[in-house]
This record gives sequence, structure tokens and C-alpha cells, in this order.
Amino acid sequence: LGTYRMVSEEEQALRAKLERLTIKDHGPVFGPYASLPDHTRQKAKDELNEMDEKRASAVKELRGLIKEKADTGDDLVKGVQDTFGEKPDSLLVRFIRARKFDVPRAFELMKGYVRFRRNYPELFENLTPEAVRSTIEAGYPGILHSRDKYGRVVFLFNVENWDYEEITFDEVRNMLTENKKLNMVEETQINGFCIIENFKGFTMQQASGIKPTELKKMVDMLQDSFPARFKAVHFIHQPWYFTTTYNVVKPLMKSKLLERVFVHGDELENYYREFDAEILPSEFDGKGANYDGKATAADHMALKNLT
Repeated sequence: LGTYRMVSEEEQALRAKLERLTIKDHGPVFGPYASLPDHTRQKAKDELNEMDEKRASAVKELRGLIKEKADTGDDLVKGVQDTFGEKPDSLLVRFIRARKFDVPRAFELMKGYVRFRRNYPELFENLTPEAVRSTIEAGYPGILHSRDKYGRVVFLFNVENWDYEEITFDEVRNMLTENKKLNMVEETQINGFCIIENFKGFTMQQASGIKPTELKKMVDMLQDSFPARFKAVHFIHQPWYFTTTYNVVKPLMKSKLLERVFVHGDELENYYREFDAEILPSEFDGKGANYDGKATAADHMALKNLT
């Protein structure tokens, strides 16, 4: 009984900590990485049903399911086996975490990943380090150097700079690359990602030029295609004609994603409740300096070398 009470008290303290987190309670976005904070382990237990002893059995179950389903001869399932059959356990754990240790749902997510790669092969071609680096330097997309208070990695999209003929494609592509690299970090797998899109300076010409197919690509990426927890999308400073663009996307979004979209306009009170002004660059109404894409690109390359 005594041991049980001690564990219980410890858990209570960690859960209380989770209620009042600050940006100082998390590890770095780009490394170097220490062990997981205890409160993040508690979060994994509470939100993802994760326990050390469950991890190995869930991976074993998922490997068995991949093999079993591949024997049915379904082409997509065979693609899952070809893609993941020989991959290390750590990669399978990402899919399991993204689906809260529900192994059949993790398997469905793997199918979604293979389907996405087949539907959009152009996103995965010619991904040279130089091409990725140059667009990240240009801020497509930006990445905050600090996690937010919830421990999430924050992607930044400054829509004013979009050349709608090119950038939507580059941004989606780079987000895939970044997502994959950053998501190797356990803290990111557990806490997830969020996105801030700043529509200040978004012109009617840009709005009319964005192709629905490009928007669908972005939505497909956020839904059921990647082993990542996309926790929120925040729009700021959107003009009235933004509604037209948003209405094209809305029918493609499942209710879970729709609930995670926050449209702030120029009223930023709730936006500042979510994000500390200290960590936001000035272009995103923060107290920080202008966003530095070159520094982010350098960190991105260093992260690549760690893996």
C-alpha cells in the first residue's frame, strides 16, 4: 500500500505540473537531447496509454498485423510491408504513439502514409539537401527555436511571401522533410506540432491563384498520413476574402482537425494565451527579433548529422 501511495502522489505532482507548464519545462527543438522530462513521460501515459512494458508488445503486435494483412494480397498492404517490414522498432513506435497505442489504428495510419506517397510522388522526388536548405533559409516554412509551453514544435507560415505558383508546393514538401526529422525526437512524438499561419499582406491575387489541389495536399498531409500529432492550426490577420480559400478546404477536413483550427483575425488575445510573445518573432506579433531562416537551416543540417 505504501508503495502504491508514493507512486500515486508522484503522479499527482506530475499531473499538477502538466497544468502549469512554461516554455522552460521542455527540451530543445533541434538538440542536443537529454532524457525525457518526467512530466512528458506522465503525459505519454495519460494521453497515449504508453507504458514501458507496453511498447515492446505493441511493436510485436504491429509487426504481426503487417505480416498477416500482407498475406491477403492487397496492394496497399503489401506497400506497408515493403515500406516498414525491415524498419527499426523506433519507427513503428512513432506510428503507435500517433494512434495512442491502438495497434489496428496505427496500421491504418501506415496505410495512409503509403497512400500519400503514392498519390503525391512529386513531393518526395529530388529532395537534395541544398534544395531543402535554400527554401528553409527563405522561411518556407519557419520553425520556432523554442517549443511552446505545451512542448509542441511550432511551424510558421508567412503567407505574404507566398508565390502561389511555387511556394505552396515547397512549403508542403519541406514540412514533410522537417516533420520527419524533428519527429525522431521522443519529446516531439509525444507533444506534437502546431502551425501558425500569418495572412497579413495576403492579396486577392494570391487567394485566387492558390490551386485547390495544392490545398488538398496540405490537408491530406495533416490528416491520417503521417506519424505525428498535429495539435493546432492558428490563423492570424486573415482578410475577409480568406473565407473563400478556407471554404475550399473545410469540406476536406475531418471534424477532429476542424476543432483544432483557430481563426484569430486581428484579435490576438487568445493567440497570446497559446503562445508566449517572448518566443514569437516580430513578424508573428511577438517580442522576438525578425525570423532568421539561416539559423534554422543551420540547426536543421546539424540535426540531420545527429541521426
